[in-house]
Amino acid sequence: MVKLYPGGAYLVNGTTIIPDGPEQADELKKATGQVMAKEDAAKNTIAYGILKEHNVSGNMEKLKIKFDKLTSHDITFVGIIQTCRASGIEKFPIPYVLTNCHNSLCAVGGTINEDDHVFGLTCAKRYGGIYVPPHQAVIHQFAREMLAGGGKMILGSDSHTRYGALGTMAMGEGGPELVKQLLSRTYDINMPGVVGIYLKGKPEKGVGPQDVALAIIGEVFANGYVNNKVMEFVGPGVENLSADFRIGIDVMTTETTCLSSIWKTDDKIKEFYEIHQRPEEYKELAPGAVTYYDGMVEVDLSAVKPMIAMPFHPSNTYTIEELNANLDDILADVEKKALVSLDGAVDYTLRDKVRNGRLYVEQGIIAGCAGGGYENICDARDILKGANIGADEFTLSVYPASTPIFMELAKNGTVADLLATGAIVKTAFCGPCFGAGDTPANNAFSIRHTTRNFPNREGSKLQSGQISSVALMDARSIAATAANKGYLTPATDMVDVDYTKPKYHFDKTIYDNRVFDSKGVADESVEIKFGPNIKDWPEMSALPENMILKVVSEIHDPVTTTDELIPSGETSSYRSNPLGLAEFALSRKDPAYVGRAKEVQKAQKAIEASQCPVEALPELKPVMDTIHTVYPSIGKDNLGVGSTIFAVKPGDGSAREQAASCQKVLGGWANIANEYATKRYRSNLINWGMLPFLIDGEDLPFANGDYLFIPEIRKAIEDKLTEIKAYVVSGSELKEFTLKMGELTDDERTIILKGCLINYYRG
Repeated sequence: MVKLYPGGAYLVNGTTIIPDGPEQADELKKATGQVMAKEDAAKNTIAYGILKEHNVSGNMEKLKIKFDKLTSHDITFVGIIQTCRASGIEKFPIPYVLTNCHNSLCAVGGTINEDDHVFGLTCAKRYGGIYVPPHQAVIHQFAREMLAGGGKMILGSDSHTRYGALGTMAMGEGGPELVKQLLSRTYDINMPGVVGIYLKGKPEKGVGPQDVALAIIGEVFANGYVNNKVMEFVGPGVENLSADFRIGIDVMTTETTCLSSIWKTDDKIKEFYEIHQRPEEYKELAPGAVTYYDGMVEVDLSAVKPMIAMPFHPSNTYTIEELNANLDDILADVEKKALVSLDGAVDYTLRDKVRNGRLYVEQGIIAGCAGGGYENICDARDILKGANIGADEFTLSVYPASTPIFMELAKNGTVADLLATGAIVKTAFCGPCFGAGDTPANNAFSIRHTTRNFPNREGSKLQSGQISSVALMDARSIAATAANKGYLTPATDMVDVDYTKPKYHFDKTIYDNRVFDSKGVADESVEIKFGPNIKDWPEMSALPENMILKVVSEIHDPVTTTDELIPSGETSSYRSNPLGLAEFALSRKDPAYVGRAKEVQKAQKAIEASQCPVEALPELKPVMDTIHTVYPSIGKDNLGVGSTIFAVKPGDGSAREQAASCQKVLGGWANIANEYATKRYRSNLINWGMLPFLIDGEDLPFANGDYLFIPEIRKAIEDKLTEIKAYVVSGSELKEFTLKMGELTDDERTIILKGCLINYYRG
């Protein structure tokens, strides 16, 4: 299905791959009559052209990007706007869309969800933004319908900000990166590598976009093949996919840890813009006649089978056929992998789901930016028509991704047909994807056409003995399973289905009637409405001259997701309250973390009040005594005290900055990692004034509970050091070890030195 080339490759005329190797030059000359240098041919990627048009640095190696549009949802926009307000914003300089699709149903905390929505509406009026009320559209579907444009760039504060299929390079980042754009600053990155995703063939009947996406994710996630690179979809297979199909693959590229995505465009994308009444936004995009890619992934669409990503990661992939044929072995392997994620906190098994040799599922969900598309739901209807889901445990919920999609499904009878099967059709909502809606029962197994199946995301509370499991599948195979009343079935087994493919008619009347669009006009007379849960960011100190860190959590999982750093689900209601939300930090991974961090924070608060840190934190006295044997001048006037966590590879998953900011408001000064899973999580740390330390090797010189001393840390950042001397304070000894610091821009250094992005903008 999927082939990874070991190096880079030329693509000639969009159809011929010439991989790196000793014969490459001869083959290239034979195919083109010339040999084009890789450096020149790399400029012929679609990605290079778009990045060049948006780069204001004048240097294509060191990019400073200004985006065309911004978008956020109701978990993130309050914190972003609060940061902008603290920095003196008067007007949104570019279109900024505030959608409300995450906290629209979660009812924890009384009025606070709707308070956030009112805050968003008044801010859109005051600063000149666009406000999409709850239940109208999930963030990414609204962006596809109303914001995307060929050759444009969009930045969103949600990790699945991906509109490449429509010719838009889009990136999901933490809120502080949007703050920079709103304050007319830039998004600063090195020129990313570009990997070609060469599609050939045509999917067989019953195979959907999630199947193709999972096949790719399963091959490229673990080896980091596309990590922080741009995935560029090319090849003759693209034309065999509808716009909806391409969109369904594209949104899942986030799960590869790539930076962004872009596709070649054609008449099907032109038609998409025409249907959505924005024909002027179409732009034909294609790689040059001779284009060089830093890597190449070849996908034979005709060989892709219905896929399933088993718990607890989108990369834990199998064909459904393979799973059904090897149930006991694969389920045993899933349980073994789960031990790493769940730390043995609960007894976990899926083998009790096997009934008469078949795997039984309790829940099916088709929802959100990945599953809620028009074509997915129509195909699911065609599979289910005339069947029913039964009266046992299995349930099926379908969430169209926007009200215009819902309206068309109602008009063409799809909604009625689905309801007749026993399925429930609901309004646009992202909750099933992050644990704020349709949470399964304890020990239940849910199959979902959504984006993620991480642990601690779908309602599991290990400290309370609660565990649920989510597998990712395509809507078609979910419908086939539903038609078989919960027994796992690939859609390709449903050979007699007539896929009707009804034409889509976009009616934006509901948007015209309900979406507030300022047309970019700010109204300073509008008073922003604050609910009682909306709090300002606490004051944050500048980086001290010297630093003492206590290790307060140590995580040795191969990858740590942002959902493990700050759980989603019911906690999302507190996203507008930095201190309130921080109480949930690592709560499902290391419940003792918050207490440990707050205890250490007492010392820093004493320093900020010009008091003795030892009096606030008595356990610090022997640590200070040992430090004074070598560094006698260290004291409250030149010292900071805080906490740090160690994780092997933190930051996979969501873009939300709270994974870092919660640590910061609890007194965190740093993370220490072998590597960072994503660029966006590392950026979040930096923007909150936290040091993104790296350390080599699995054998750590410290353990959870140890104190670390880092002398002259401020000078090290000022002097751009990449290796920093540190000590483990062990009894009466200082044991030296080395921390590393990856590349930092001058702005990033200044942000760290000032203590956070808010301080940076305050001057």
